Amino acid sequence: MKDFVNIGVVGISGRGSSMLAELLNCDGVRVPAVCDKYEDRALNGAKIVKEKTGTDADVYLDYKQLLARDDLDAVLCCTTWITHSRIAIDAMRAGKHVAIEVGGAASIEECWQMVRASEETGKFCMLLENCCYDRKEMALYNMVKMGLFGEIIHMQGGYEHDLRDEISLGRENRHGRLFNFQHRNGELYPTHQLGPISKVLGINRGNRFISLSSTASKSRGLNEWIKKNKGEDYDIADYHFNQGDIVTTVLKCADGETVVLTHDCSLPRPYSRGYRIQGTKGIYMEDGNTIYLEGVSHEDENHWTHTWESFDPYLEKYEHPLWKKYKIDGVHEGGHGGMDYLVLSAFAESVRLDAAPPLDVYDTAVLMAVTCLSEQSIAIGGAPVPFPDFTNGMWIDREPYRRGIFCLNEVCEDCFE
Repeated sequence: MKDFVNIGVVGISGRGSSMLAELLNCDGVRVPAVCDKYEDRALNGAKIVKEKTGTDADVYLDYKQLLARDDLDAVLCCTTWITHSRIAIDAMRAGKHVAIEVGGAASIEECWQMVRASEETGKFCMLLENCCYDRKEMALYNMVKMGLFGEIIHMQGGYEHDLRDEISLGRENRHGRLFNFQHRNGELYPTHQLGPISKVLGINRGNRFISLSSTASKSRGLNEWIKKNKGEDYDIADYHFNQGDIVTTVLKCADGETVVLTHDCSLPRPYSRGYRIQGTKGIYMEDGNTIYLEGVSHEDENHWTHTWESFDPYLEKYEHPLWKKYKIDGVHEGGHGGMDYLVLSAFAESVRLDAAPPLDVYDTAVLMAVTCLSEQSIAIGGAPVPFPDFTNGMWIDREPYRRGIFCLNEVCEDCFE
């Protein structure tokens, strides 16, 4: 393992600036170069590096100039959804490993281009799906691997987050969601909760998605918010947004499991990722923080066993060893309760080892492809569409994954000893 690696950061928006600051907390990371097409954001990136490390970072407005450097081991990309893939492809072609922030693909072609670039260059492309490293998700993954839910039959999840202000004020805040909601209609932000779901189901390693169907409701939430908060005369108050307020997507797996995803960002509601795990021995539901395990959950006073109980005791009892380690070591809480730090630490470790990341280019392609496939399905009335196999059949018998503390394909207890 290298003592230090140099990582360039492209995209210093609100999310990009927080991820840059978090990356600098990871072991063995230096950031000698930052880039954003907006000069004020690029300069802010250099300021963050200076404040956290005392060193200067070179500033670029063109990411291709940053990629031309020969002293970078990898690139972290936190730009808009529709630019992630092209920057990732260019980075790998320039001889750099790359990690990209989450978001959906605009076409299946760009997913294939990422796969080809990684296969041909030997450089990895890691999707920074931080929810895979959330404390609850990792404890539940541990329980699944221990067989406590039995055989998994069905899973649910989604991105249920009231973002009406962020979307509607996209021009003022230079945020890309607005333009996507204006012109697209699909599962625009699929990887929360699909990242953890795909790891539970063994997607790309013994299992895969084979088909997808999506449907979208009408769109009203953004118009209502704009009229209330910006006035009837605001120029997009009556804009006909393409994106439905609620998008529901159903995926079918080769092994027979079903998955339901929900995209819900333009109506009033508390935040949830709606996680549900259902197997032959029990069920977990994020909403309500409840669990029921047959033969394990307590009976009520009438000896009726079909009673929900709080997940909290199970979280403590089945804590993933990664979270045990970082609670003992003093986990750097940072963004999203620590999972940002953990996913970036996994990325940094992979760069330092020059080895496969826990979320590889095949995982990245699968998770991102849901968006453009859902757009296709909605456009043809919700009909199922086939899901590409980005491994070209290798999901049946892949090369061994890399074990370690950040592994998402098994719980590597011995690596924590």
